[in-house]
Amino acid sequence: MSPATDDYDTPWKNAVMAYFREFMAFFFPRVHDAIDWRRDYSFLDQELAQVVRDARLGKRRIDKLVRVTGKDGDARLLYLHLAIQRAREKDFAERIFTYYYRLYDRFRCPIATLVVLADPSPSWRPDCFQCELFGCEAAIYFPTVKLLDFWPHLDRLLASNNAFALLTAAHLMTLRTRHEPRKRFESKAMLTSLMYARHWDPQRILDLFNVLDWMMKIPGDLQDQLAVRIDELNRSKEMPFENLMIRMAKDRARKEGLEEGREVGLQEGREVGLQEGREVGLQEGREEGREEGRRAVVRKLLQLRFGPLSASAELRISHAKPEELNTWEDKILQAGSLEEVIGPIA
Repeated sequence: MSPATDDYDTPWKNAVMAYFREFMAFFFPRVHDAIDWRRDYSFLDQELAQVVRDARLGKRRIDKLVRVTGKDGDARLLYLHLAIQRAREKDFAERIFTYYYRLYDRFRCPIATLVVLADPSPSWRPDCFQCELFGCEAAIYFPTVKLLDFWPHLDRLLASNNAFALLTAAHLMTLRTRHEPRKRFESKAMLTSLMYARHWDPQRILDLFNVLDWMMKIPGDLQDQLAVRIDELNRSKEMPFENLMIRMAKDRARKEGLEEGREVGLQEGREVGLQEGREVGLQEGREEGREEGRRAVVRKLLQLRFGPLSASAELRISHAKPEELNTWEDKILQAGSLEEVIGPIA
């Protein structure tokens, strides 16, 4: 599996685990209604790995095994094998069959295999596997949900309060905005605003935005623009938590600042080293480089937050002490103006 596939799969797995009941209600309502939600359910990742570890099927996609309890009329343990398939796979149905008989052999009870097809091919719709020889036949039929089928109902997805309605909309918009970063940016910003408009709690917003962000890749300059929009949403909705996009922008600024500081530090270290000795020079160069790196971080964040800086503001930054830089960095996200961060500017 490629790193890009891993990037796609990991947040989906996390979302399924964190909002499993909503996942079932949205994609498989009939199964949802048969589960006793008053009882605990368990994700059996280790058991699934043990059952299929010797299968010659490559690294798994988004497969989860869940143990739930049926309602009173069928109050027994039930095992659900969930598979979210993001691309066409030649032997996909056979893989499902292999999983089924291995899981059946492990637990000695029926297994419900439920498949979400997240691939971009409208015609690919595997839902069974059969094999037969001399009158001996084995087969598995499994229910599937095709995400592409939701596109005509996009308005309903956007109106739904279910987490996976929003993620399905995000998935479809991602497919529709390939090679169109500006359109993808606008879609991503709209979906993010929608989460805030529903007054979801901060953790839910962060969880779902994490999936959104991994799914809807946009260039760095558009990432920065989105970070500013999200910061405005945080303040307007009185939800003053440091969101993922701000953290990402902050991390990028810190890396750029540290690199800039490193170059300055090495150069100054060389110059001082010629006078006072190589070791002393390099050490001083590193120390000054770290300080210049911090200045670059603060400068980048202030520009991201408040726009281009005046000459006076640049002068204040260049003469700031390390403790001032620390204080300013802590204030940037919550301040309403540049002056609130660094003080009056002439």
